[in-house]
Amino acid sequence: MAKKSFSGGLNSLLGDTKPSEPSEPTAEPKEPKAAKKEITKSSQIGTKAKETRATFIVNEDLLEKLKALAYWDRVLIKDIINQALEEHISRYEKKNGEIKEMPKK
Repeated sequence: MAKKSFSGGLNSLLGDTKPSEPSEPTAEPKEPKAAKKEITKSSQIGTKAKETRATFIVNEDLLEKLKALAYWDRVLIKDIINQALEEHISRYEKKNGEIKEMPKK
């Protein structure tokens, strides 16, 4: 009995592994590029428009509850903070009128 030799290589078993080029280019709509955000402070680097970083000292128990809320509601902590701040400021303005801007230094 003659021994058959394997001479075709791995490509002969698997077929061509190169992706075939489409006959026509696909016309997938490209997302419009977001307008460049003007960065005026280092705390704005890597954030979306109208966002900045801030550091606050908070009660540890409140922070744990905040994290739990974010987890169970499947939202970001920053979204809960933004909503809480918006609601607080809205209530304040209804009671006391519009908040005046701080004087520039």
